[in-house]
Amino acid sequence: MDKTQQIRIEVYDYPLPDEKIAKFPLEKRDESKLLIYRSGEISETRFKQISDYLPENALMIFNNTRVIQARLIFRKETGARIEIFCLEPKEPSDYVLAFQERKCCSWLCMVGNAKKWKNGKLELISTHDMENVIPISVTAEKIESYGETALIRFEWNNDKLCFADILEQYGELPIPPYLNRKTEEKDKVTYQTIYSKINGSVAAPTAGLHFTPAVFDSLKEKNIIREEVTLHVGAGTFKPVKSETIENHEMHTELISANKKTIELLLQYTGKVYAVGTTSVRTLESLYYIGVILEKNPDPELFEISQWMPYQEENNNISTRKALENIIQYLNKKQLQTVTAHTRIMIAPGYTFKIMDGIITNFHQPKSTLLLLISAFTGENWKKIYDYALRNDFRFLSYGDSCLLVKS
Repeated sequence: MDKTQQIRIEVYDYPLPDEKIAKFPLEKRDESKLLIYRSGEISETRFKQISDYLPENALMIFNNTRVIQARLIFRKETGARIEIFCLEPKEPSDYVLAFQERKCCSWLCMVGNAKKWKNGKLELISTHDMENVIPISVTAEKIESYGETALIRFEWNNDKLCFADILEQYGELPIPPYLNRKTEEKDKVTYQTIYSKINGSVAAPTAGLHFTPAVFDSLKEKNIIREEVTLHVGAGTFKPVKSETIENHEMHTELISANKKTIELLLQYTGKVYAVGTTSVRTLESLYYIGVILEKNPDPELFEISQWMPYQEENNNISTRKALENIIQYLNKKQLQTVTAHTRIMIAPGYTFKIMDGIITNFHQPKSTLLLLISAFTGENWKKIYDYALRNDFRFLSYGDSCLLVKS
């Protein structure tokens, strides 16, 4: 583990001119460029041709999370505007229950202009066309501060609206900060995957933005199996590594879940497994460590995968099959259909992949944990991949182009 922890983040820097960052998506999602990396060789095509580069009967894992309109604008009595960015529910802590609340709920949030809000309640400002909005008074109260985040209690006076309705009517979709522009109405469509289902993310699993019904049809023609997991993407996904070595970088926590049916399929499957996006990678690889936790304790109160757990030798001494079998046994015993966990897993050079054989992903920010994950999979060739993309007019980051990375 020491070798991984001592990785210097400056090694994972590269020049990214602003003009290389895609500020808007292409009109047709699947017309984006696709870089193919296989056995050290690089080629390129259009994303709509991706099925040509995947084996028949492959298994593809998608993250079905849906981005919520998590940014709310409040004001103080003095008139100061305070932006509250909902990160994850705390009371109740279950996403579904929190969205269904009809009087009040508490969320962990980031607060903009926080210096101007010491105490007291804030009133919600509507930034939308009021003709189609149900009248309501919503207040926000700071319960506790935790450095960059705070526990915020929301209350409202119209029980015809649940919290999900409030976000939908009054919230703004939080597009990535590096786009340096305001959210536009069309982002509500273009910044969601076409298969998004489960509300909870504050950022899109962007590798999935390229998929269209036509691409899904082409996958079906090759008998490629599609399965889904859920990871609610947190704002920490945009957080650069600021420490000299990654040892001092604190990974953000994200909620993951996987259905029993999906885990059973992974157990039975003998072909190649492709993860769509780094979030799907993190979910799949976290499943192994859920199985490790169960090997040590068959009845844990909850599942939490710490960022350095994969680098401790004692946590890598069972097979992937045994780890997945442990999860199935646990779900059967508890009569559950879904396993849920909090993961802070850090996938960096030195990591041994347990489940997946290929990644479909966009091009990531310099000095980011996502770039570390790509390097863990491709080795030093990440530089060759990114140099090629920069030289050949690939578009970078969330609304940019993508690559298919294959071990062999």
